[in-house]
Amino acid sequence: MNRREFVAGTAAFAGSLAAQPRTKIKPHNNRPNLVYVFADQLRYGSCGYAGDEYARTPNIDRLASEGCNLHQAISSTPVCSPYRACLMTGKYQSSHGLVINETRLSPEHECFGHALTKAGYQTAYIGKWHMWANQLGHHNLVKNGFVPPGPYRLGFDGVWEGYNYNHFYYHSPYFENDATPHLRKQYEPDEQTSVAINYLKQPARKTEPFAMFLSWGPPHSPWGQGNVEPKYAEMFRDVNVPTSPNYTTVQDPHCDAWQRLPKNFDNIVHDQLKAYYAQTANLDWNIGRLMRALEEQGLAENTIFIFTSDHGEMFGSHGRHGKLIFYEEAAHIPFLVRWPKKIKAKSVSDVLLGTPDIMPTLLSMMDIPAPATAEGRDLSKAIISNAGEMPEVAHMQGMGATAAWTDGSEWRGVRDHEFTYAVYHSDGQELLFNHRRDRYQMTNLAEDRAYAATLAHYRDVSAKWRKEMNDDFGPCTSYQKWTDHDRNIINTAKGVKQDVAALKKITDKWFPDGVGEKSVSPYPVGGS
Repeated sequence: MNRREFVAGTAAFAGSLAAQPRTKIKPHNNRPNLVYVFADQLRYGSCGYAGDEYARTPNIDRLASEGCNLHQAISSTPVCSPYRACLMTGKYQSSHGLVINETRLSPEHECFGHALTKAGYQTAYIGKWHMWANQLGHHNLVKNGFVPPGPYRLGFDGVWEGYNYNHFYYHSPYFENDATPHLRKQYEPDEQTSVAINYLKQPARKTEPFAMFLSWGPPHSPWGQGNVEPKYAEMFRDVNVPTSPNYTTVQDPHCDAWQRLPKNFDNIVHDQLKAYYAQTANLDWNIGRLMRALEEQGLAENTIFIFTSDHGEMFGSHGRHGKLIFYEEAAHIPFLVRWPKKIKAKSVSDVLLGTPDIMPTLLSMMDIPAPATAEGRDLSKAIISNAGEMPEVAHMQGMGATAAWTDGSEWRGVRDHEFTYAVYHSDGQELLFNHRRDRYQMTNLAEDRAYAATLAHYRDVSAKWRKEMNDDFGPCTSYQKWTDHDRNIINTAKGVKQDVAALKKITDKWFPDGVGEKSVSPYPVGGS
């Protein structure tokens, strides 16, 4: 397939969506609604509006053109569970204490859902949660997949159709308000989006303000053809999606076990890229469905519509696979905000939005007080009117391995509009990139004496911030003391505890007599 045919196919696909009729219904709700949609592992650079000529994302591109593109947004801790904890608590990783995946976040934090519910918003959470399970692997067990109603849903007391972790998108499990597992009949993001659309169609959406979170699994691996909708796989069958210029199979020595490249990576990376782009194209179709539903229900004008991702994917850049690193491919994420009532179309914001900033920013846009414990900044004026606070830097933390208490991969980082600075704990290596001029971060300026003053500046900025945050920048295993023997988080750098006696009452209630040990589906037990 040549480039002209590829572009023509994309345009036809977008046109078929745009041509569908729309019937509008006048809303009765004056308070802004929130629809927060986030993909898993979608990097900024793999979206069409960001310049990727291989991406088939006409609806995401349309969303970017109809609202504000925060093109400097980053994932402050670019890995699944810690990102979600940053999002929900408005805190940095050291303060919420979720250092590695499959540790259980304390419900003692004042969270996004609490603020929404307290303000009278109806809430809905659909999809991946990933802050409940406290066991590595065995994601298919009921006790790890079902998040019981109550404090561990962190204020999301309304509609719930979620699960803790799953990335097998056919016959995938979900739970509602009891420990009975259900299996989806359709491709997971398609059915989840249908659930979301049905929620938008309910009469209460016209009379009561709502906040709906839709957490999709793709384009997170596995990337086998059995995990991709066939019609989207067909779109990329004859397309050779290239690797990045910084691709190498020379292993980065700072990788943990999850980020290391398999020995045969050269033989599989192009097929993985095709599947990744196909999964993203499917999400784009579902974004279009959501946009149409909001318009048809008369909700679009006063709904804050967010599309973003928890982190990106390396695909062999810098000798790494996966995420959990400061490089652009992992940390730089899409963040689009559409709110026709307040935000001008085709807006672009340079604001350095980090994950802890999301909650206080969106709550401010909804005229809801953010919890006093939130560490993020209210950047709403920067989004709405390109005014207000404009942070000079965004801070990043990588406190541990992906899901195990192993040392060697820890780092801290700082990113601004021009430079990315990072330092590893294990050997003290420093890195400094001018990502404005060096998009693929291939020249480490920390090794250039001409940049000694610049390096010292960012080193000082990072060190001062860590001191303010009580972040001691230790090895991963040093934070294991923040958890009990069951991987429940019982302490943080800011001293937030967890009532494990109350937790035991909850688990005893919902998982008696071996209920929690039942398997919800036949998918493999490994991974994270």
